[in-house]
Amino acid sequence: MADKGKEKEGDAPEGAEGAEAASLPKNKLRLIIIAITVLVVLGGGAATWFFLSRHAEGEKHAEVALPTSKPPVFVEVPDMMVNLSGSPGDRVQFLRLKIVLEVKEEKQVEAIKPAMPRVTDIFQTYLRELRPADLAGSAGLFRLKEELTKRVNAAVAPIQVSAVLFKEVVVQ
Repeated sequence: MADKGKEKEGDAPEGAEGAEAASLPKNKLRLIIIAITVLVVLGGGAATWFFLSRHAEGEKHAEVALPTSKPPVFVEVPDMMVNLSGSPGDRVQFLRLKIVLEVKEEKQVEAIKPAMPRVTDIFQTYLRELRPADLAGSAGLFRLKEELTKRVNAAVAPIQVSAVLFKEVVVQ
């Protein structure tokens, strides 16, 4: 029995050394995992701060820039009603439009008003050639808006019209 007691006593120190040897890599692994976690959290926080602070600075610059620009000015075009082109024998369809032109300055409004009969004539000539299928959906209206903008800019050549805006579009 004495031999067994000695073996147990001898085993205990070897077991403790083995546990210490096994716990050192386990402690190092745990330390590495904690260090990586801390770096990821700090890096994420730094990235969030960087992007949010840049965005906030950009908003400040945008807020400063807005008041200096003048609001656009709008020019009313007389209401128009035209019949749409169709196949012979088809029912006649009509297009009714209320249009507003957007320009950048008040001075341009006074320059456009004398040319308004020309603008109306160009619009009506173009609109009478449209078919009901040309106005189908939002894509058709977008194409119409782009085409009218191009034509009004040609009619009032030195002046630049920013956009043609629809107040009302009715196809009957």
